[in-house]
Amino acid sequence: MTRTFNPVQNYEESKKAIGYVDRKEAKQTDYDRIGFMSGLEVHQQLLTKHKLFCRCPAGLYNQSEDYDAEIVRHMRPTLSELGEYDGTALMEFKTRKNIIYKIKNETACTYEVDDTPPFAVDKEALEKALEISILSKLNIVGEVHITRKQYLDGSIPTGFQRTAILGVEGEIQLRNKKVRLIQLSLEEDSCREISDIGHWRTYKTDRLGMPLIETVTYPDFANPDEVKEGADYIRFLNRSTGKVRTGIGSTRADVNVSCEGGTRVEIKGVAHTNWMPELTHNEAFRQYALLHIRKLLKEKVEDINSWKLTKVELKAEDFKYSYEPLIQAKKNNFKIVAVKLPQFKGLLSHFTQPSKIFADEISDRLKVIACIEKPNMIHSEKIEKVITESNFNKICTLLGISQNDAWIVFWGPEEDIPTAIETIDERCRMAFAGVPNETRKSFANGTTIFERVLPGADRMYPDTDSEPIPLKDEFIDQIRKKLPMDIHERIDQLQSWDVPQDTYTYLLKRNLIPIMEKIHEKLGISHQFIGTFFGHKLKFIENNFLCPQEFSYERLYDLFKYLHDKKLDLSIAKSMLIEYYQHPKMDFDSVLTEINYKPISKDDLADKIPFLKEKFKQIKISEKEEVDSHWVMGQVSKLARGNIRFAELKHLVDSQ
Repeated sequence: MTRTFNPVQNYEESKKAIGYVDRKEAKQTDYDRIGFMSGLEVHQQLLTKHKLFCRCPAGLYNQSEDYDAEIVRHMRPTLSELGEYDGTALMEFKTRKNIIYKIKNETACTYEVDDTPPFAVDKEALEKALEISILSKLNIVGEVHITRKQYLDGSIPTGFQRTAILGVEGEIQLRNKKVRLIQLSLEEDSCREISDIGHWRTYKTDRLGMPLIETVTYPDFANPDEVKEGADYIRFLNRSTGKVRTGIGSTRADVNVSCEGGTRVEIKGVAHTNWMPELTHNEAFRQYALLHIRKLLKEKVEDINSWKLTKVELKAEDFKYSYEPLIQAKKNNFKIVAVKLPQFKGLLSHFTQPSKIFADEISDRLKVIACIEKPNMIHSEKIEKVITESNFNKICTLLGISQNDAWIVFWGPEEDIPTAIETIDERCRMAFAGVPNETRKSFANGTTIFERVLPGADRMYPDTDSEPIPLKDEFIDQIRKKLPMDIHERIDQLQSWDVPQDTYTYLLKRNLIPIMEKIHEKLGISHQFIGTFFGHKLKFIENNFLCPQEFSYERLYDLFKYLHDKKLDLSIAKSMLIEYYQHPKMDFDSVLTEINYKPISKDDLADKIPFLKEKFKQIKISEKEEVDSHWVMGQVSKLARGNIRFAELKHLVDSQ
């Protein structure tokens, strides 16, 4: 094998071979061609006083590095009731992770660390979760059964999450289609990961155990835009109840994606719905690329059982490296190992995602499973030339590389080398099968990396510590009477009020429509004005000014009531809100003083207009009549603000 092979050209050619198109250029025919399919698992924290299975406070976050205790644990898989191990649990066990939990007494107790049995399910959480289940048109179960869902990544100290299905087989109505819901579950949230380096993973336990609902859809989304629309709909529906938490981390979604011939891959913990179109687009094409790699491999290798990688340790004294990671590997006395991949030429630099190749699939797994931090390998098709021609040829000779082979050189602590070799071999063999079931971590640029093997049904089993909870019809009927309006009905309502369409997402995301209705009903201000004010001016203020604390939207009603009671014109609302948003402890009288508001009558304003028009004649630079009116309006508008409507002011200026 020689350096004449061009990995950059191969990347572009393989990209073209699978018919990859950029997200912005993609059409429905592109998604139909590859068999795009996607579903959602939307997680939403509930707004409750306590955690789900203990009486610790919910919603308190430890933002400092101060903590009261530290626990170290090592997770081990257990057999399911059918005598089988879950694949994810086995993978996590292979990593030999040391899990550290940093604990604050005010946010955690002995239940969190599995030293105390669970308390009864928090009633407030159960009722709120049932309300959202009914709103999602799900069939409510007759009896709630708590089960355990095994997690060995350390995110839950017990090694399992307690969860319960509340409703099954519902639906949501999008613009052009209905999307079926599989179920809604009530479960406890996991820890917050602080760091994950090598064999050490650290968590904080403040979020652990907080009540969480999970809404799961069928894979009914036919393109990336529908995925975002569905995620937004579920998020808006949850928020419309006013009984869920908002803010960073309160809503997270797992997005399931596949293409025809591929398998379900879960993109984990997507915090922003705006990321979803790019993520699902790239994941579907990543799978399509992996299927193309499988096709190329099968053309080269007739019998997968005959395929075998070989390895050789590279002695430090035989190689002189200029690549910094290899220099550091030598300084750390790491083992440096070369691996031959028979018939893999052209596959390591094969396109998988934008700016990513198949070699990245292997490197990602070395980081996660063998716990070897990146950069952790180089290969024969690396786009950047990081080793000399001499070293390149030496590696080819040592491994006996033929024309169609490829090689990888990786490094790490001696104890991690066996796991690393096993990981490389396993991922290459998976390439013969196509698309492995896995969970992937998302990034803002629309790409993903391997996180863990996708869990299977073997990780679920009954929780023998918790009694079943019967749900009486009378209890469910009481909840039905308190339901808010459905989201698609809310959208119809906004349209009937002539509220601008570009405000809908903002209004629904922040659940501002009930406040709009309150202002209209009690103060007589039109829905259109309030919706436009919230969706344009309030949104602008939030994006451009800093509020020192969480802003209560209920205070918006107080602002407009103040204007109503003081008989002030609504034109002053924006100026007042800019000041009040930055100083929410200030009273409204002080806000008026701060923005230099001065009361003035309509007659007094009218008296100033002739003087201003005369003054303009002395300084005017244009003969255009409208400039006269604009200039005068500019001079008196600050005085008029809050005293008279601008339309009325303009009439005064034009009439004199």
